[in-house]
Amino acid sequence: MTQVSQAMTRGVRSIAPHDTLVAAAQAMDELDIGALPVCDGDRLVGMLTDRDIVIRAVAQACAIEQTKVADVMTEDTVCCFEDQSVDEVQSQMADAQIRRVPVVDRDKHLVGMLSLGDLAVKSSEGEAGKTLGAISEPASPDRSGQSQASAGAGGGSSSQQQASSGGEGGSSTTH
Repeated sequence: MTQVSQAMTRGVRSIAPHDTLVAAAQAMDELDIGALPVCDGDRLVGMLTDRDIVIRAVAQACAIEQTKVADVMTEDTVCCFEDQSVDEVQSQMADAQIRRVPVVDRDKHLVGMLSLGDLAVKSSEGEAGKTLGAISEPASPDRSGQSQASAGAGGGSSSQQQASSGGEGGSSTTH
């Protein structure tokens, strides 16, 4: 049975709760990643994803230059311990529908990250695929309907109406 410490990525960059979203986004861009652990010193206090920035800050018209990481991060972060079994953590990831999990020691100090990519490369054959399948199951509730904000964003019935009416505005007929 493989332990997390044998599969995880070490030397992970983190961001502080008092840093701005601009600094976090720049770090994500520089590292080509979509999530950063948030640490107070070396103690894990949350996670920040590119999705958190978009949904909790940009979509709410927050001034990202002044908005702090602590204002939009996820505080109740699913994490695992470096001495846990990979099988147990894969099950946690599937249940929580997450693709990466911070790895901490027993004092909650960040020591690494475990991602689906790590599992695909370093764990038993097929297990990463099973985990990905469970993670990719549609979440509840079904949010496939359009919101007001998505009307001009393309896709759905709005695009069909614009195409059939010859552009923006005016009435449309369905074909």
